[in-house]
Order: sequence, then structure tokens, then C-alpha cells
Amino acid sequence: MESTEIVRRGAAERQRETLERLATERDVWVSTAHPDHGPHQVPLWFRWDGQAVWVCTGATSVTVRNVRKEPRVRLALPDTADVVMLQGEAQCFPDHEVPAAAAEGFLEKFGWDPRTEESPYLYIRVVPSAVRAWRGERELRGRVIMRDGVWLQ
Repeated sequence: MESTEIVRRGAAERQRETLERLATERDVWVSTAHPDHGPHQVPLWFRWDGQAVWVCTGATSVTVRNVRKEPRVRLALPDTADVVMLQGEAQCFPDHEVPAAAAEGFLEKFGWDPRTEESPYLYIRVVPSAVRAWRGERELRGRVIMRDGVWLQ
């Protein structure tokens, strides 16, 4: 009989598995807040470039309006049994000003180039300042695996 008990991972293993998921997963929940209108949450495609998360959305979206007023954001991968949450400050790049490597990486991963769309898009870059990762209650202790932009070991 197989055990279903969750084995508590150390910081190095959590970091390695988090980086693997950031490199391979497609969707991330992006949470923003406007000082006057409150919170907003939306799932978007994302790409991890090894240092930052890149998302792309319409230039007039609620997400963009919020980020321009309040750049602090929270991101979460969609699996509630294997939680990964990042927080950081968003930096906006109009589709005609986005670094080529970021736009090409997005095209490579999704086969879609927002720069060619009729409506303007905005790329948003989030360099994480904090990362939390846990699987179940047994991993709540030690869930912070990055603090102040530094991976904890």
C-alpha cells in the first residue's frame, strides 16, 4: 500500500521544485489592488525568465490600471495542493518597448506575439521579493523560501 502522507521538504528542495514549476507552468493568478477600487484578481499566461515573471494583458485592463496606481502585486500558481505564491513590484512595458528577449520568450512559449495584435498590449514584469511554497499543513513552517529578493537555504 502506498503512503499518502506528505513528506516535509527543506528550503533547497522547495526552491528547486518552485523554479521547475515556474519554468513549465502556463497560468498564474495575478492579484492587484487599486487604492480607491480595491482588489482585483485574474489568471494570465506567464513566462519565467530565470529572474522575473512576465505576463501580458490589454493596455487598458483593470490589471494595468491597478499596477500603475499600486505596483505591489501578488502572484499564485493555480494548484492549491502545491502552493507557490510570489510577491513583488510590477514594472510595465508597452508592447513596442518590451525587451526583445521577453517578447521572444513569450512568443516561443505560447506561439502568440501580442506586439502583432491590433489592440495595444502591455507586458508586466515582476521580480519576486518574496516567495512562499508549501504542500499542506506540515509544510506551513518554513514556507518562506525567498525574503527581500534572496533565496533562503
